Amino acid sequence: MNKKNEKSFESALKRLEEISELLEDENTPLEDSIKLFEEGVELKDFCEEKLKNAKLKIDKIVKKNKDLSLEEFN
Repeated sequence: MNKKNEKSFESALKRLEEISELLEDENTPLEDSIKLFEEGVELKDFCEEKLKNAKLKIDKIVKKNKDLSLEEFN
């Protein structure tokens, strides 16, 4: 998959929101709900990996530039 076709964090997050709405809809058939849930789990994993990589990059930048500091987020 080249860079142009690679999904972004933002598009994955938007799709997760759509899936959440569809799963909350009582009219979504069970089979569709299962497929949506599976897609949602894959997107969640993708987003978590993107966030982990972003944090690693930020930590590396901060470590190189001693004038910057990070506060832990809870």
